[in-house]
This record gives sequence, structure tokens and C-alpha cells, in this order.
Amino acid sequence: MRKPFSFVTAAALAALATFSSRADADSLVGLPEYATTGGVSGDLTSVGSDTLNNLMTFWAEGFQGLYPNVNPAIEGKGSTTGPPALTQGTCLFAPMSREMKAEEIQKFEAKFGYKPTGVRVALDALAVFVGKDNPVASFTMEQVDAMFSSTRKRGAKADVTTWGQVGLTGEWASLPISLYGRNSASGTYGYFKEHVLSKGDYKATVKEQPGSAAVVKGVTEDRAGAGYSGIGYSTASVRAVPIVGKDGKPHAADKANVYSGAYPISRALFVYVNKAPGQALQPLVKEFLLYVLSRAGQEVVEKDGYIALTPDIVVAERAKLN
Repeated sequence: MRKPFSFVTAAALAALATFSSRADADSLVGLPEYATTGGVSGDLTSVGSDTLNNLMTFWAEGFQGLYPNVNPAIEGKGSTTGPPALTQGTCLFAPMSREMKAEEIQKFEAKFGYKPTGVRVALDALAVFVGKDNPVASFTMEQVDAMFSSTRKRGAKADVTTWGQVGLTGEWASLPISLYGRNSASGTYGYFKEHVLSKGDYKATVKEQPGSAAVVKGVTEDRAGAGYSGIGYSTASVRAVPIVGKDGKPHAADKANVYSGAYPISRALFVYVNKAPGQALQPLVKEFLLYVLSRAGQEVVEKDGYIALTPDIVVAERAKLN
């Protein structure tokens, strides 16, 4: 069952206030302003990504402020829950932290005769977090693979199980690495498996969590912990470890490195909708996405710790709505 919007708003808005200093006006230059229109009302239903759960809540809160007759209901249990809900017609929006898989698209197409429309709504640096006092300087992709995967498809010759194997000395050297990750319903789980583990298998020792906040909480409370999550779930108690890119240099999980492509675990975040070819979207769906793809919507992205779309991406995604 979806939570009523009012149940999640207070906590989500408190989190947004915490990250309000992250918004960067320079990155919002050139984005279109949002202009309200008439005839927008109804249930704004969303089922899908946990990574996007707070963003969808913040966007819905801002949108409801413009259109009081809109009633949001946001559920964020994992990206895999989005495609079937969109196919079954139980939601208008399916936020996902990965692209839809071929089999998910096929099921939708089998019912409607056309493919779902995926809209990029934000950018993310998928981070490997450690506790704020952990002194590890950086990870290579091979090290991250050898930490989290039992199959080591990136070619590491040995399993990485202690902090000494990634360069720490003294009391850290023999300390076992304690691993935290998402469960298989998560798009982040799938994205990390495909792009970091090269489709390898996770270790059985990875402690699977139901949400990104739980991953960060686990790392916060476990001195030896390391876990992966979208950068928007960062807190003052954890640190995103720089990752070595294709140039052989470590790169921080920040906006500049996502825009340049230097950070090697960057990704787009999506919202999928049901749009029949040649037919207009219903006003609620179109206007919500136009709001998301506006300066106001992308300011929310920055405040929540994610990375705003560039103007050229916004133009491309807005074109999909016509």
C-alpha cells in the first residue's frame, strides 16, 4: 500500500532543509522557469525507486503548492516495483534509478502496443561510503569489485576482505571490511552489479538493506563499514570515497566530475510514464514532468544532494512530452 503523502512529507522536508546549502545557482543557469496552467488536478501516484523517493516527495510537495487539487501518494520500495505498477495502471509515474530492462519493456508493450517513455530527471554519483573517520584515500574499480563481489570479474587476483588490502595501516590493517548494500528489488543493486561488478555475483556477506538510508545508517554505526548508495543519501557521518577513473586518477563523487564523466560510477535517474505515440499526456502527468524539468524542479535536485540536469538534457527530455 502506498503511504499517504502527509505521512512522508514532514521527514522528507526536514531532510531537504538539511541539504539546502547544497543548491548551486550556477548549475541552474539556462534552465526554463515553470509557468502554471489550468485544469491540473487528481491523484499523483508514484511507485518505484527508493533512491528517488525523497526527490519525488519534494517535487510532489512543490507541485501540490501550485495545484492544491493534486493529491500525491508516493511509494519507494525499489525500482523493480515501478514497471509492473505502470503496466498494471496502478501508478502514473514509475521512478527508477536504472533504465528499464528489456523484459520489463516487453511486458508493458505486450499490454499497450508501445513502449513506456523514460524521462531523465536528475544525475547521480553512485557512491561507496565509509565512516567519516575512515582514512582510506581512494578505491580502484577493481578493489570495489573485489570487496563486494565473489566472482571478481574486473580481474583482481585476490579477494579484498580487510582494510589493510586497500592501503590502511596500523589498527585498521587487520580490520575486516563490513559490507552494506541494497536488496535485489533496488535499481541501485542492479546498477552496481552491472556497472561495478561487471555483472558478477555479490558476496553472501553483503548485508542487504531495504533502503539507501539504511545502508548509510549501517556504515555510520559500523566503524569497519563500507556501503554503496546514491550520493543524495550522504550525511555528515559518512564520506564518499574517491574512485579511480579511466585516467588512473582518483575522482570525488561530485558534480564537476559527473558532468565531465571523470567519476566512473555516474548515472541518470529516470521517471517512466505511459505515453501513447501521437497522443497528448494527461495534464497532471505533463505538467508535473515540466515542473521537474524546470529551474524550480532542478533546484530541488541540488538541494537534495543530487546533480541537476544540464540545459541540453532538459531540452531533450522536454521534447519527449509532446
